[in-house]
Amino acid sequence: MRPGSPAPSADCPLCPRLAAFRRANRRIHPDWHNGPVASFGDPAATLLIVGLAPGLRGANRTGRPFTGDAAGEILYATLGRFGFARGQYRAVPDDGLELIDCRIANAVRCVPPENRPLGAEVGACRQFLEGELRTSPAPAVILPLGGIAHGSVLRALALERSRHPFAHGAVYRVHNGMTLAPSYHCSRYNLNTGRLTPAMFEQVFATVRALVDAARAGRARGDIAAYEPQTGRATRRLGS
Repeated sequence: MRPGSPAPSADCPLCPRLAAFRRANRRIHPDWHNGPVASFGDPAATLLIVGLAPGLRGANRTGRPFTGDAAGEILYATLGRFGFARGQYRAVPDDGLELIDCRIANAVRCVPPENRPLGAEVGACRQFLEGELRTSPAPAVILPLGGIAHGSVLRALALERSRHPFAHGAVYRVHNGMTLAPSYHCSRYNLNTGRLTPAMFEQVFATVRALVDAARAGRARGDIAAYEPQTGRATRRLGS
């Protein structure tokens, strides 16, 4: 089982703009979480979902990824439908909802102004995403939500964007035994504009469910995906 990933401190100073925004929100909303949002779910899960960043009135308020905003409504409903969650999602962190063989992280841990992190902020926070991939067993299936999350995952795994462009519904079997299955982000904007529909989202999760089941079967045979952060490469190890 993988140990917990390194996480930023409550007053993480890596991104001055985000730190200033965090301090301002603490003054305005002292009862909100207003800090880096930790990942949710078992660190040894087969599936890792990577979002963009906490929403101001969602995870930044509640302290749990995708909790308290429109994106969470569709994400957690879909997770339950495909066997990745149990319990009732009530948009609060103590609703008792549990993830099943699934973990949710964000490319950026702190809420950005206007939900738009800068490239430098995505880069500064990537060390924590890399922490999610650092030791064995690494997640076998990664579901990035949106192009920025997809790009950060590629950088964390030292993969070329030109060979793995963001495309909704794509499936990339990469050189480390992992599989990437990107999707449009389940944001209110994407849903309202029709860029993403519930049917499109469910189609991605049907694929992801099959990939996770296949990966679990492989691990039962002794196939373990392991990431080597020192070299930026990854290898597939066979158990004895």
